[in-house]
Amino acid sequence: MRRRLAATLLLAAAPAAAQQPPAPAAATTVAADPAVRARADQLSLFLGGSGDAESLFSPAFRSAIPAEQFRGIADNLTADLGQPRGVARVRAFGQGRAEIVIGFERGSATIDLALEPGDPHRIAELRITARALANDSMAAVGSAVAALPGHAAIGVYAFGDGAPQPLLEQDADHAMPLGSAFKLWVLAEAERQVAAGQRRWADVVRLGPPSLPSGITQGWPRGEPVTVQTLATLMISISDNSATDTLMRTLGRAAVDRAAAGSGLSTPVLTTREAFVLKGDAALRWRWSAMTPPARAALLARDQARFDVTPLATGIFAKGPVATDTAEWFASPRATAALLDRLRQSSDATTRDILAINPGVPTTVAERFGYLGFKGGSEPGVLTLNYLLRTRSGHAYAVAAAWHRTDGETPEAPFAALVTRALTLLADR
Repeated sequence: MRRRLAATLLLAAAPAAAQQPPAPAAATTVAADPAVRARADQLSLFLGGSGDAESLFSPAFRSAIPAEQFRGIADNLTADLGQPRGVARVRAFGQGRAEIVIGFERGSATIDLALEPGDPHRIAELRITARALANDSMAAVGSAVAALPGHAAIGVYAFGDGAPQPLLEQDADHAMPLGSAFKLWVLAEAERQVAAGQRRWADVVRLGPPSLPSGITQGWPRGEPVTVQTLATLMISISDNSATDTLMRTLGRAAVDRAAAGSGLSTPVLTTREAFVLKGDAALRWRWSAMTPPARAALLARDQARFDVTPLATGIFAKGPVATDTAEWFASPRATAALLDRLRQSSDATTRDILAINPGVPTTVAERFGYLGFKGGSEPGVLTLNYLLRTRSGHAYAVAAAWHRTDGETPEAPFAALVTRALTLLADR
């Protein structure tokens, strides 16, 4: 349920830098700083095994990312792409900041970097935003997804006037745990009610019981007035759990469940607070796992007051995945893509505007598309990445991917790299 801040790998010198990507490479492109080019050339050599971290990276960077950790990242790159062949492109977008492309034997890597402002201008921030394999294909992406430990699935679809057309399906009809990606279905029900005249985006409601982060509204006063659009925006853009729960209560559990049942999401649809209560109570979790969906719905209705006031344990995930195969939300990549297609075709642009606030990838990737909407989800053992996109040539697609392990973590960087490969293959269509 954590917010996904970047699609690939961010390495930065300080926690503050880890929350913001380098400045966009849009219309502010400037001539490359000679120091940037020099450090880019040095980085290319370092990725190939030459040079030392002390002369290349700032002290703060080396403190945050030890040399042996970065060497592991470099080894991962060369294992996929072969040895580096040098810097192919430098595009500066501010003093000491640039997007560079390093060519490798079997592809290329796009990297955003920023130098420390004073001499000797070492690298202070670095983000690997994309890697591209020469002669890459959707089939190769699917094979790489299938090879991940645990269970991973992906679907890539082209949208038009008829049914979505699959470009890649790797176990795409298998229902996977979603984490916060279930919020797409809540957004879709909000859109439906607005379109039907049952509700307006400007309607003001009262904030309900707090959930655990991610988000910000868990720290707001209970009963605070907020609009439906504000709740939906926070739910999608920063995966605000408390805003989600209030929006679900506003829409009505029965309505959300009906919408879910008709579009491939498991029911009953838990609020995030209900999920945290279940995950934090072993006895209740065991009862839940043995119940049928109607019995679960009856439990939630009967014990709503209890779920609203039960203290939430912040250390639920301290020992790894918890009930990811029972106390969760489930849908297949195919069902997720179909829901994204419905949102694409909606006459209400508000939902698409909300989806595009956080595109889920660095600016240098997002700017390759005419439109990019995103909602992901993550918790220990669960990672989902879902995109609705339109290329600059006007073609519409969806990428829906999920990775599940009951025995360990699902690290974001390698999975995001695979999904970004699929996005890259779509970008120039």
